[in-house]
Amino acid sequence: MLPLFLLHFTSQRSRRQKRTVFNKHTIDMGAFSHLALIIVLLAISSSVVLSCLPSDRAALLAFKSALHEPYLGIFNTWTGSDCCRNWYGISCDPETHRVADINLRGESEDPIFQRAHRTGFMTGYISPAICGLTRLSSLTIADWKGITGEIPRCVTRLPFLRIIDLIGNQLSGEIPADIGSLHRLTVLNVADNNITGRIPGSLGNLSGLMHLDLRNNKISGPIPRNFGKLNMLSRALLSGNRLSGQIPGSIARIYRLADLDLSLNQLSGSIPASLGKMAVLATLNLDSNKLSGIVPASLFSSMISNLNLSKNSLAGGIPDVFGPRSYFTVLDLSYNNLKGPIPKSISEASYIGHLDLSHNHLCGRIPAGSPFDHLEASSFTYNDCLCGMPLRAC
Repeated sequence: MLPLFLLHFTSQRSRRQKRTVFNKHTIDMGAFSHLALIIVLLAISSSVVLSCLPSDRAALLAFKSALHEPYLGIFNTWTGSDCCRNWYGISCDPETHRVADINLRGESEDPIFQRAHRTGFMTGYISPAICGLTRLSSLTIADWKGITGEIPRCVTRLPFLRIIDLIGNQLSGEIPADIGSLHRLTVLNVADNNITGRIPGSLGNLSGLMHLDLRNNKISGPIPRNFGKLNMLSRALLSGNRLSGQIPGSIARIYRLADLDLSLNQLSGSIPASLGKMAVLATLNLDSNKLSGIVPASLFSSMISNLNLSKNSLAGGIPDVFGPRSYFTVLDLSYNNLKGPIPKSISEASYIGHLDLSHNHLCGRIPAGSPFDHLEASSFTYNDCLCGMPLRAC
């Protein structure tokens, strides 16, 4: 049995140890609570950053309210506070978490279309509220067939916009006059709508534009003279409109242009010979216009492999300049006022797949050999006095 003073000392020491342990525990708990508070605040902050801005969400909901899509239910996914997650057709920038892309196509291989066994149909209009998405990079609302109204003019104030694809709707009105202020724009596609008015002169300011598709609208007036300033353009599809005036010679300065389609318009004047000197131009469709004058010889010794000049008022003879560099998958000169013989040098072309010289005023013997040995009579009918295979003997 311990002496009384030792028992007292031990008791006192024990209490001090317990107090020390308790104090350490108190300190540890305080540090833990502080750390937990930081974690909670970071979590709250992170959740705020990772969600789309309320203003972006509000802009999308206002955009949605102007449209009606009755069959696929794509807007049923536009629920919840975070428009960056699982909202059909919406993508956000991974760093800023701002809405960057709207990609709504009425013709798609997406499972939502396969389940419905149909293409999309949507009515309504494109609300100007979309311009509240100030970081928008691409705007695709394509092939919905029933969307009407105009292109919101405020889209030209979206400085990050790279793609405008509104093909296959019923949009009317004009292309916004200050479209040229979108210096980042690489794609402008408003084909298959009811767009009217002229091609804005400011279009020439789009130095980065690569793809221009204005087909099948009601656009009138001339092609802007500064069209050749579109240095990066690879495709210019302007067919099926009411364009008038001459083909600007400045087009030949677009050294990347591979596909030029100006068919089914009301263009007049002569064909610029400089088009045949373009480095990569492979398709030139000028059919169904009011073009006159001679056919430039440069077109037959160029890089062009698909050449359609049919249904114009071209006169003179077919230039006798064909050679090994002449390679045509399609060569259509039908429905013009061409005279004289078929040039013998055409047999020197490395390849001619489809040739149509019908409905002209050509005369003389059809050359023998390739490519004439595989062509049908329809390629030569309705001329003044052509003879030889596959027509009547001379």
